[in-house]
Amino acid sequence: MPALALVLALTAADPATIAETNTRAAIARVEKVDPQIHAVLALDPTAMAQARALDRSRVARGPLFGVPILIKDNIETAGPLPTTAGSMALLASVTGRDAPLVARLRASGAVILGKTNLSEWANMRSSASISGWSAVGGQTRNPYALDRDPCGSSSGSGAAVAAGLTDAAIGTETDGSITCPASLNGIVGLKPTVGLVSRTHIVPISHSQDTAGPMARDVRTAALLLAAIAGSDPADPATATADAHKADYLAALKPDALKGVRIGVLRFVGPWSPPVDALFAHALDVLRAQGATLVDIAAMKDRDKIGPAEFTVLLTELKADLNAYLATLPKSVAPRTLAELIAFDKAHPRELALFGQDSFEKAQATRGLSDPAYLAARDLSLRLAGHDGIDAMLAANNVVALVAPTMPPAWKIDAVNGDQIAGGGPADIAAVAGYPHLTVPMGAVGGLPVGLSFIGPAWSEARLLGLGYAYEQAAEVHLTPTFAASVESVAPIAALLAPLPGTRR
Repeated sequence: MPALALVLALTAADPATIAETNTRAAIARVEKVDPQIHAVLALDPTAMAQARALDRSRVARGPLFGVPILIKDNIETAGPLPTTAGSMALLASVTGRDAPLVARLRASGAVILGKTNLSEWANMRSSASISGWSAVGGQTRNPYALDRDPCGSSSGSGAAVAAGLTDAAIGTETDGSITCPASLNGIVGLKPTVGLVSRTHIVPISHSQDTAGPMARDVRTAALLLAAIAGSDPADPATATADAHKADYLAALKPDALKGVRIGVLRFVGPWSPPVDALFAHALDVLRAQGATLVDIAAMKDRDKIGPAEFTVLLTELKADLNAYLATLPKSVAPRTLAELIAFDKAHPRELALFGQDSFEKAQATRGLSDPAYLAARDLSLRLAGHDGIDAMLAANNVVALVAPTMPPAWKIDAVNGDQIAGGGPADIAAVAGYPHLTVPMGAVGGLPVGLSFIGPAWSEARLLGLGYAYEQAAEVHLTPTFAASVESVAPIAALLAPLPGTRR
């Protein structure tokens, strides 16, 4: 499937109506395709007006001129749409504010097409959640097999781009929420360094780990998006040095970017199935053929200690950060604290019908940002993932980046047991360290996409995008969603699940 908006921009009959033509086509695509996957919560009713205003404007056309972009619905956009985080509790949360990253997209000429569904509260309400489900948006489905999970929490953003609704969307990540849905939906996803992109007016989980980032059809489009949204924001202290670290991401996209580069292979990540192992082995062959030197890394010290410390951090910061955010919302929003959200969910059966809110309840019981247990957990998790983890592996092996499969293929949606994930990738290391993580399509297993991860030190987005671009150009992985009811319903698997012809008696 060709990149929708960019193709239209090149072929529009009248260059004076490029934005309108692109936007009209994207709306038509959403209306035709999205009922199968429920990726889009709402189209922005001002989208066509935005497009016409862009076409009439006489100011210089920005790098994303006329490109329709979807925004995850935990990111505020000015206009009539609420920002719900997928929760019925925020259905009245129409703030009239653009998150700074959205304002930057508009300044680059983008059309804000609408809001995407997500795992409710960015998958932080329950330990037994179903990725891609929210009380507001229902269940987002993977366009490669409709009974498979799109992963989360940026589920709608990943599925929408994969389905060709738009070339580009914005997701957010605390731990895997951009890279996992990008991998499972066969697109490019980049979690930036924490502090490169503003988090102002984004529903928070953790100020230590939250970031927004691009999700796109290809690496070049992801680089365009990152160039637009990166930069300092006085309201977000974490971004104080973002302008100094921002780079020319498009200039980094060179086909020979892998030549002479040493890359570490994370052999301890997994476990993987034999088909994923085979895909990864082929991807490594591509990297070698492009001139990269690969260095196996067999282990990472104390990785098993990161998760428990991280969870303490996330629970503590969720309570503090969410309470602060809720206090800024319009008076039409009744819940003003995490405690009131917990009570709201108990009073609304749809919210808790499929899974509970044990993570919310644990967060409510935390003791604040001055709690010694929290401070110790933050120091420990950051050191183990960052200085003693990624930094140490890069230095000890004299490599510039680390690679591994991003995630296993998509698992089935399970409304009874919650997510059933067979293995995991390297997202937690980069997420806890606050370092960048890029995933690029590596191939498919049984028709289900699998991504290849590139992880680097803080502020290395340009290098990672260059490596990912060189791999993308050389590997020539082409994935097209089929919207099949299931993997098992189509050839060749369907025939293999049936009895051998002529054997029934």
